[in-house]
Amino acid sequence: MDLGLKGKNAIITGSTRGIGRAIAERLASEGMNVAIGARDDEATAAAGKEIAEAHGVKVFAKPCNVKDAEAYKAWLEAAIEDLGGLDVFVPNVSGGGGMDSEKNWWRNFEIDVLHTVRGAETCLPALKESGAGAIVIIGSTNAVETFMGPMAYNAMKAALVTYSKQLSQFVAGKGVRVNTVSPGPIYFEGGAWEMIKGTMPKMYEGVLKQIPAGRMGTPEEVANVVAFLASPAASLVTGVNLVADNGFTKRVQL
Repeated sequence: MDLGLKGKNAIITGSTRGIGRAIAERLASEGMNVAIGARDDEATAAAGKEIAEAHGVKVFAKPCNVKDAEAYKAWLEAAIEDLGGLDVFVPNVSGGGGMDSEKNWWRNFEIDVLHTVRGAETCLPALKESGAGAIVIIGSTNAVETFMGPMAYNAMKAALVTYSKQLSQFVAGKGVRVNTVSPGPIYFEGGAWEMIKGTMPKMYEGVLKQIPAGRMGTPEEVANVVAFLASPAASLVTGVNLVADNGFTKRVQL
């Protein structure tokens, strides 16, 4: 199926590894030019070179710390200028979980929420010019069901679901769609679930047993969902929180 993304431009934050990298690879495989970034200069440069060589597309690859508001906005603007416009924005960076202190709340607010809001506000003018702009926010199933404990990560991801819905209503008339993809447990080398498997095997096995299919998802599977929602093939879809969890969550969404 041709998703209609060839020749268009995308920005993906936190895109040198894991889900973000898989999204960048997937969009590039559709012929999209991509802007990628993370805090590590060498990792960003290496990822950019690999994506460009693998898919033959233009890649803007510069380091970026989304906690630095002005530097982050400047990075986005430079990416849009370098690519020659913007059609898709995927805010993927997260501060991760943790329950040890109040610092987790500040970290998740700054990284998960403010990075998404600042990114959307900076990118919207270019997305409106696209005529078929799309924002795909990366959420989490932790936002829709209780999981582990009262973590800042869970609450801030829930805030993003609400923000995504409200923003979708606000910009729909400007030709921009906004959706959220909420992955369940996703396993990849160097990821959180690999760490949990090695350090907390009982927890890992307990979560695995709750997944009817008997396996966790992969970054590539999440990337497939993002690519669809970002594309003109999903032109009728906006304001949706699409849960991609292999049946992990048990709620009924009416």
